Amino acid sequence: MNTPIDRQLDILAARSVDLVSRAELRRKLETAAAAKRPLRVKYGADPSAPDIHLGHVVGLNKLREFQDLGHTVVFIIGDFTGMIGDPTGRSETRKPLSRDKIAENAKTYQDQVFKVLDRAHTEVCFNSEWCANMTFENVLKLSARVTVAQMLARDDFQKRFQEKQSISIVEFIYPIITGYDSVMVEADVEVGGTDQLFNMLVGRDLQKSFGLEPQVVLTLPLLEGLDGVRKMSKSLGNYVGVNESPREMFGKIMSIPDALMERYAALVLGRPACNAMRSIAGRPEKEPSLPGVKDERHPRQVKDELAQTIVARFHGPAAAVAASAEFERVFSEHKQPDEMPTVVIPMAQRKDGKLGVMALLVAAGLAESNGAARRLIQQGAVKVGETKITDITAELAIPEGSVVQAGKRAFARIVSA
Repeated sequence: MNTPIDRQLDILAARSVDLVSRAELRRKLETAAAAKRPLRVKYGADPSAPDIHLGHVVGLNKLREFQDLGHTVVFIIGDFTGMIGDPTGRSETRKPLSRDKIAENAKTYQDQVFKVLDRAHTEVCFNSEWCANMTFENVLKLSARVTVAQMLARDDFQKRFQEKQSISIVEFIYPIITGYDSVMVEADVEVGGTDQLFNMLVGRDLQKSFGLEPQVVLTLPLLEGLDGVRKMSKSLGNYVGVNESPREMFGKIMSIPDALMERYAALVLGRPACNAMRSIAGRPEKEPSLPGVKDERHPRQVKDELAQTIVARFHGPAAAVAASAEFERVFSEHKQPDEMPTVVIPMAQRKDGKLGVMALLVAAGLAESNGAARRLIQQGAVKVGETKITDITAELAIPEGSVVQAGKRAFARIVSA
């Protein structure tokens, strides 16, 4: 915490979208320095899916910057709010998750966040610790601190109300509970994506109503997913999970639109937005450009360097180099990967020694359902050996050791025993 306050402010405000407010953050930093205590920086995550992806890493990077400056991250796993479901950006009521599924996802969250965060400067807690035992009287008193007008000021609630779409009272409770989390952990700062601004501002209001100093709110951009349009999301299937294999992670990053490369470098790797790609290549970030001289590197080479750097962060440099080499072999030289899963499909499951192509893809783990298998076939993305399969009704004799391919990155070797 010897870093000058002005320098801390510059680091912490970098890449932010909303900062409510810079003056308050300065005052908190000055007060904390005088008292020789760290700020308490809150980050909440509902375990709605098992994977932490690169979209989450944007926020985790900012939390790590707070930690590197000597502050404490309070990582709240919303096991209680997960049973409600975050209504942010939704046009209909979200289905709640079961306790067992939430517990399962929460365990993987804890395993993954420390790929970025410093364990020694992190407090992990579950909001069920203070929510699960609240009485109905407690809930009524807490809810009385927030008005319906405040709730309907939220864009997605207002739109659904105007369109006469269903809004559950429980959904109104969601931002109240996440705001109450800020009260319980006495947060000095809360970090989140721009889609969480409303929830975090409710936290400020609730802290004030409890006689606490309101938290500073800092929002960060939402990272676009592999489609280049919508935010990265497990439910949209456009994500890159931090626990995915180096090969899968590398291949997915190579599929992003070229226009997003600098944004990924800036947000996922925490590089300055200006000249972020130069720093990827190991060049000085402020290296002057020569008049009339263009960067001669092909976009594919730049993207390869970006993908290697991201993979190296989570799996190490050797794995990144190997993933790049395999990608070149599979996609440029049209060869099969060196390693692929072996799937046993007993002869007893085959009719007259044959198996329907959709059943094959599902049994091989290359499609989650018959519907997904049908789409892959119709897109011309399925091959058995060197033969492309375009008929969704095809019944196939599958020689021992045949390689099935679905899409650009998914392979499986089929054996009968």
